Amino acid sequence: MSIDQGLDEQISVHGSVTLGYVLIDTPHITEWKQYAVDGLGLGLGVDTSDLLTIRNDDHASRLIIRKRPAEDIRLGIQANDEKTLQTILARLSRRNVAVQEIAGEEAEQAGVKRIWRFVGPKRIEFDLFTEPLLTSDRLQSKFSGFVTGERGMGHVAISTREPERFATFLKDIFDANETDTIDDRINGVDLHFRFFNINSRHHSFALAASVKPVMDPFTTKIHHMEMQVATLEDVGAAYRRCRKLGIPITMGVGQHTNDKLVSFYSRTPSGFYFEIGWDSTNGATGWPHTAHEGISIWGHKPNLTTGENLMQLVNGVSSLFKNEYHPY
Repeated sequence: MSIDQGLDEQISVHGSVTLGYVLIDTPHITEWKQYAVDGLGLGLGVDTSDLLTIRNDDHASRLIIRKRPAEDIRLGIQANDEKTLQTILARLSRRNVAVQEIAGEEAEQAGVKRIWRFVGPKRIEFDLFTEPLLTSDRLQSKFSGFVTGERGMGHVAISTREPERFATFLKDIFDANETDTIDDRINGVDLHFRFFNINSRHHSFALAASVKPVMDPFTTKIHHMEMQVATLEDVGAAYRRCRKLGIPITMGVGQHTNDKLVSFYSRTPSGFYFEIGWDSTNGATGWPHTAHEGISIWGHKPNLTTGENLMQLVNGVSSLFKNEYHPY
């Protein structure tokens, strides 16, 4: 099946795509196992010296951690059917974005049958797939449950110096809908946040940019990833486990203004953050576009050292002298 050139722009894929997995290349695979399994309490799938897979539902892999010399990250986007896949591929073709088709061991490591890979903004690689590998094995995790299904595995937040171009990419390729915006001043920097949904989850993507000048203070390709758990008690238990193990809590427990998520953030062994949260709205949908002031109703107190704040400032200033990649 293929979509005729031009028709791809008339077909909406909103509601037919989800964030399917996050793949992390890292030299810190041992630290990741302790962090993800013992600290956060996520379910362990494959466990070898150079590959870990983490589960939060019946997908064989939601978080894939591979031992590699350098840090990198890749986002897996699930298309619900062949028509959706072909629509996205046609859109990429119209914009002259190269796509590599991958099968075999590499696809199996990611927990899927076949991958269509392309490079997106910030040189973040995106893997399109339609057929996740599923398992009937009981999920062994410390949580009572997770919110996935038609909403996907969770969300990712990305800092960018090109927020307009990145937003255009999300809208062009995935028919992303801008849910709302937030303005806040954090650590002396004015920030503008934009949130985008591609299905019934409040947002699968968030973009963050400083305001005049537009800087990127993070060397990691994403700012954070998130998984949504079933109960408020799950959030508290994960927070206590992380504190007991000495895992750095980068933002304490709090509640966001837009999606009302009660959550906390901790630092992963790869440097970006991981948010564990509970949706206090009981799965509300149909969010009206709203401009909010402040990222949190309460809590989410930043907990960075002076050295970490200084490093983010240095990274931000350095980013002013670098061009951020965009695929078209």
